[in-house]
Amino acid sequence: MIRKEMLSNQALSAHALFFDDVHRNLIFARDKDNRPAGRYAIIPEGCHVHENGDVTFSFYAPDAKSVQVAGLGGGFSNVRNDMTRGEDGWWHVTVSGIDSGFHYHEYFVDGTRALNPHAPYGYGCGRVINFFEIPDKYSNFYLMHDVPHGTVRMDIYKSSVTGLYRNCFVYTPPSYEKSPSRRYPVLYLQHGGGESETGWIWHGKINHIADNLIADGAMEEMIIVMNNGVAMPADDSAPAQMGWGLISDVLVKDCIPFIDGKYRTIADRHSRAMAGLSMGGFQTQQTVFKYPEYFASAGLFSAHFQTENPSLRCEEMLADKDKFNETFDLIFAGAGEFEQVCEYNRETFRHLRESGINNLVFFATPGYHDWHVWRYCAREFLKLLFRR
Repeated sequence: MIRKEMLSNQALSAHALFFDDVHRNLIFARDKDNRPAGRYAIIPEGCHVHENGDVTFSFYAPDAKSVQVAGLGGGFSNVRNDMTRGEDGWWHVTVSGIDSGFHYHEYFVDGTRALNPHAPYGYGCGRVINFFEIPDKYSNFYLMHDVPHGTVRMDIYKSSVTGLYRNCFVYTPPSYEKSPSRRYPVLYLQHGGGESETGWIWHGKINHIADNLIADGAMEEMIIVMNNGVAMPADDSAPAQMGWGLISDVLVKDCIPFIDGKYRTIADRHSRAMAGLSMGGFQTQQTVFKYPEYFASAGLFSAHFQTENPSLRCEEMLADKDKFNETFDLIFAGAGEFEQVCEYNRETFRHLRESGINNLVFFATPGYHDWHVWRYCAREFLKLLFRR
């Protein structure tokens, strides 16, 4: 059973368009002539998680002939569940057996994919998409608690690499405003393919994870910077994979100087790290191997740590074991136990340790290629980072 206070935690319902779940009680009712009737209508939650872990989905489509809901696989099957229409035009179904954690999901109205405006949504899988959360007894680390909270800002800077303006989200820890002479290390944290710079805030809950760890004294206070991982030239001339590659240059030539100039950072490589999930993990290895003079720590979440890729300088970087050990303070790889990358990285790190490479940390947690796993990876990485 899931505790009521956990189900009602605001971290589970907040998303990019609102902090509180205003989809309830805040829609004006109207009379038969479509005039405001002076009261509010009660509307169902798009996704309601019950204490036993079942989830009731609700979708308003009074003229539809059929409405279905499905997950994307993994912890929530992609088999479509038929919803039942009520007299008020709302369709409902209760689904059992969904794993705890974060779940993207889809609705189909008369066979066509549709967005549910009454369920949380964000950007994932290359589009706007609905999501919901099923917490479990281990979820407290990413929920909102009565602890000092940091601040999330959005900054805009001009990129000399792409010729375009870019934005980044910046988390500063609770003490940042209170300690004007203090300087902080910086983590550059990247999202995965099909997602955006909003992902680590609204899906990953990285600000809540950091707030809670800092309150427990379990991590060093740091600034966390989140950029969009696709960096295309202004004329869109580069193929998509080049967009992935340009992020390394954007970070080093544009974003890092901007952040070091605006925020009270400790501007040296031992106080600067990069991490990312999936595509962002690939970009992390690409960046820290290309610019080791800028970064001393790296975290790869659900991403292969490559040892034989000339374009990433893998062989060159790993050939001199002593130099590698002197260069990097921490190389972290985490994954879900049900991902293929998990066993690959476990064995890769084992072989590297046996060859004399140090400062490697491998982490695995039950789960798939999703935010449930990446939150755990982030928590473990943050606890180790900047602990020289």
